[in-house]
Amino acid sequence: MSTDPINGGAAPRAARLVATIPAPLEPGSADAPVLLHRGGRRLVVQRADTVLAVLDTASGDVVRFPAPWPRDLGTVTVSPSGDVAVFAGLHAVRAVTASGATRWEVRHACWAGECPQLHEDFAEYADDRGEDGEHEYPDSGSAAFSADGKLLWAHVRGPLAGDGQDVETDEFWLVLDAADGRILGRAATGTVASGSFHTVHPDPAQMGLSVGEGEEGSPALWGRLDGGVLSVRKIDAETVLLGVSPSGRHLLATDVQQDALYLHAADSGAMLRDLDADGTVPPYPQGGRVYWDFDAAFTGETTVVAGTSGSDAGYGPGRHWLVDTDDMALRARISYPQPVHGPVQAAGEGAWYTVSEDRTAVLVWELAEEG
Repeated sequence: MSTDPINGGAAPRAARLVATIPAPLEPGSADAPVLLHRGGRRLVVQRADTVLAVLDTASGDVVRFPAPWPRDLGTVTVSPSGDVAVFAGLHAVRAVTASGATRWEVRHACWAGECPQLHEDFAEYADDRGEDGEHEYPDSGSAAFSADGKLLWAHVRGPLAGDGQDVETDEFWLVLDAADGRILGRAATGTVASGSFHTVHPDPAQMGLSVGEGEEGSPALWGRLDGGVLSVRKIDAETVLLGVSPSGRHLLATDVQQDALYLHAADSGAMLRDLDADGTVPPYPQGGRVYWDFDAAFTGETTVVAGTSGSDAGYGPGRHWLVDTDDMALRARISYPQPVHGPVQAAGEGAWYTVSEDRTAVLVWELAEEG
């Protein structure tokens, strides 16, 4: 048993490097790369202002999608097959092929402030983005493909194009046919978002949505599509979803202060167990409050790799921990064969990934065999 105080009395558990994947774009002109995993397939996705690059890790092929608007105006996701990109922007959710052709589009009310417009194109507000422009610092929604790629879930601002006068401005969660953009389910979220992101469930008819409302709160929602009816349940008002267990039975979350990890039942949303960072993870000497990162990865049905890299910053290397969700106990500190940076994110198949400090590579890890 290690007596090293930064291990928290837990013996280290070694990680093994599975792959080092070069990012497809130059880091100075693009966001950090993101690894998406669906059905055993891994895609490295990286966004710049004018292009989205998608690297298939199996073949090494890179597909480049022309971006319809700059990267700070919304979010993007990619189909599991890598052949369609969906941009969730200020005024529309747009599915785009690699040729740049629009496969389908769902237009909605503008996310920018009190803008009342149902824009038809980015060009309508492209020049309203300077100082004091209404579209300079807009809110945003998000979108995600279901696990099988047949559905597209999208969080948008209402009303939608085509809604009548009787539809009040609201935020909606939509379930769309990924092939043609038809709305298969729709429900009001009751949120006032500054941003959001989705958490994919193995069942295509289920999805998680974490909504950031600034000072107003951070509700975590769970959606289920059944017979054309989208039902939405609030898991908690101050919660951020971190992941879904491989079976889909359990959800991992943290609170907005990042004080604890919470294990929820997916079917009911009930909180089953929790693990406080304070009193479990030792602070660095001269360090401040220890708290969990906003990212984590299930490596098995009852094992999670979670980090405290945010609170460790400035005091020592960011630390990652193996957590047993059966009893929500810290089992080990993850020991790496080389320096790693930032939080952990799920890579599927029991693995997780980190991004190199210079953002030029994605590093995929798994637990090394013991003994």
